[in-house]
Amino acid sequence: GSLKSRRCLYLHTGRACCQMMEVLLAALILVCSSVSGGSTGGYTGLPALGGIYYYQYGGAYSGFSGADGERAQQLDQRFYLLKLPIARAAMAMGGCLLVFPCVLILVGVLRVPWHFPAWLLIECTLYIVIAVGTMPALYYFFHSLLTVYNSSVCKEREQLYQSKGYQGFWCSLHGAEIAAGLLGCVAATAYLFSAGLAVRDYRTVHEQKQKPLQL
Repeated sequence: GSLKSRRCLYLHTGRACCQMMEVLLAALILVCSSVSGGSTGGYTGLPALGGIYYYQYGGAYSGFSGADGERAQQLDQRFYLLKLPIARAAMAMGGCLLVFPCVLILVGVLRVPWHFPAWLLIECTLYIVIAVGTMPALYYFFHSLLTVYNSSVCKEREQLYQSKGYQGFWCSLHGAEIAAGLLGCVAATAYLFSAGLAVRDYRTVHEQKQKPLQL
């Protein structure tokens, strides 16, 4: 009972709360990345909802006929394939960022930092590396997306849909992609804050372990 109480106390610490927030941020990044990869960025469904149903039964191309309809399908497929590697990379990063704080929470609950205080310095180093690495990752993410949106495929697709009166196929970043970037910046800030907490807790654990020796 007392051992379980000591383990549960970790979940009330500032470091654990920060790690749980990191889990939430990573989950949101993963969701936004999947939305970016699963959507072509335009009119993909029923008038207000969207869905695969509309595409399966040809409703999305109801304004097209003959060669225009086939060309629209080809451009949709090519545009989707251009965005797919970027979305997969973002989802992989979001998944790794989701696993990392979960592992640290488990380590904290098992009281590994108390028995091995140097772990907190390792944790601090990992946080700093991830926070610094997040910045070039975000640059690559937006640079790659803008390259796709500036491609001839996207421009031709946009013009084709606009000629038929469809709106929403603009070659620009959409909400989920912008949200993923903002969440990544917030996550990087949280990682730096967690690194500071890890250093503080290392000092605290080190002082507490020295007290019995002083007595």
